[in-house]
Amino acid sequence: MPLRPSERRTPGETTPAEPGSDEDADPPITVDVRLLPAATVAWLAALLVVRVPSRAALIVALVCVVCLAVAVGVLAVGRRSTRPDGAVAQALDERLGVRRSPSRGTVSAVGPVVVLALAAAVAVLGAGAGQTAARDKGLLPVLAADGAAGRVEGVVVGEPTVLPPAWPGAPVRVRTLIAVDRVAARGRESGATGRVLVLGPSSWAGLPSGARVAVAGRLRAGELGGRTVAVLLSGGEPDVVSAPSAPDAAAERFRDGVRALAATLPGDAGALFAGVTVGDTTAIPDELGDALRTAGLTHVTAVSGAHFSLVAALVLALTSAVRLPRPARAGLTVAAMAAMVLVVHPSPSVLRAAAMGLVALLGVLLGRPHRAPAALGATVVLLLVADPWLAGELGFVLSVLATGALVLLGGPLADRWAGALGRPVATAIALPVAAQLVCAPVILLLSPAVSLYAVPANVLAAPAVTPATVLGLAAGCVAPWWSAGAQVLALGSGAACWWIGAVGRVAAAAPGAQVAWLPGWIGATVLATAGLCALRLLVVVGRAREPQSAGRQ
Repeated sequence: MPLRPSERRTPGETTPAEPGSDEDADPPITVDVRLLPAATVAWLAALLVVRVPSRAALIVALVCVVCLAVAVGVLAVGRRSTRPDGAVAQALDERLGVRRSPSRGTVSAVGPVVVLALAAAVAVLGAGAGQTAARDKGLLPVLAADGAAGRVEGVVVGEPTVLPPAWPGAPVRVRTLIAVDRVAARGRESGATGRVLVLGPSSWAGLPSGARVAVAGRLRAGELGGRTVAVLLSGGEPDVVSAPSAPDAAAERFRDGVRALAATLPGDAGALFAGVTVGDTTAIPDELGDALRTAGLTHVTAVSGAHFSLVAALVLALTSAVRLPRPARAGLTVAAMAAMVLVVHPSPSVLRAAAMGLVALLGVLLGRPHRAPAALGATVVLLLVADPWLAGELGFVLSVLATGALVLLGGPLADRWAGALGRPVATAIALPVAAQLVCAPVILLLSPAVSLYAVPANVLAAPAVTPATVLGLAAGCVAPWWSAGAQVLALGSGAACWWIGAVGRVAAAAPGAQVAWLPGWIGATVLATAGLCALRLLVVVGRAREPQSAGRQ
């Protein structure tokens, strides 16, 4: 029947929805995943650029530039066809009842994703080729390839690690990482770029991070595609050229204060205090470390994105309580995270953890979890541009997967279970479940066993992680001028650390704590499939409980 004048509408205009209709409800929120293909392509480009000569990487980058130019041209032509004349044609098609192929819409939707992916590949390949070319210059790669003796000079990165003896009665060996900038051998000297892993005697154990040292020894080539350019075997003491800088010395004093506080705490509390606070695991005995590994709690003593999220959230809460302006809050938060990076040493893994922690925190604070995948993808691309060797590190893989699981799966699972369990309990359970489902297949590649109690152990230990970390950091800050107050804060942190250790020991001692699994990629694929099925079951259970909770309301 013909429409009345009031019922007529122009093409593209929508009518108001009837009250109580489906259209009256809030529109569904779509998750922005446009940058995830770019992050995937950047990851593959980073894996490639550190394993091929720099010239080959530049050739691939030029090919990507050509493809990028073609994609931009196609996208521009497609957008030109959707201008007002295209809208008029669409209106005419609607009048005549003509349906056209959706190819143009597909091109306009896929085009930006392709352009972003190619741009990410160009950026990673170009930056990575420049970094690998700088590493290939000078004497260092030549000496490493020949297995020759030489003398290198650089800055100590991180703290030296004492290695267990290779056999009973063997001398103690210490592993130290040095960022080298000078090398000399065979009467020649040149600049150098890269990191050298030094294996030296026990005299290297007390070397402070940030000190500039020179050491002589025999060089060996590093692993292909690895971050280390060479391995140096030294039998002598390090020659300290200069002391650490003032910021490095301040960070070392802070860590020494944390260790001193840990020494006053008994048992597992003292063993875990420094690890939970600043990632120093030297005081953790082997049996406790094995128990935490079996229970899936090793991330508690490793500096991860959660540590930086806690620090940033605490600073934001304090600055908001005193009503500081937003720029001041943002500046203090960034300064606190930078100080945390300095305290735990600015290694690539720490910088990666800080970036991932910032992404997770922003997703929660902004209240826009659907934007978090885009932020995660952009962060991955930027990190790989700055350091393409991250792509081959297991810690980076686990960090990205865990962050993605928290922002994509943790929130929806908590929403599904909130009606039956309540929001706090649902969130406490959903976050470790999401992280464990996603990270378990990757962890399986290291050890062909599955921790059955990892999720309940994380749920039980989670309430203690925040007070253990925050009170431990506060104790370290207060210790230089108020020893009694630092002791009180350390006792509170130590109690939380004791609880974490107790949960780990009980979970590891429970029957069937670890179940043998298929090794390698086959086992990882089977476990990932099982995780997807379990996730689907959890979502279905959540949906089944929604009507019951709604009825009770």
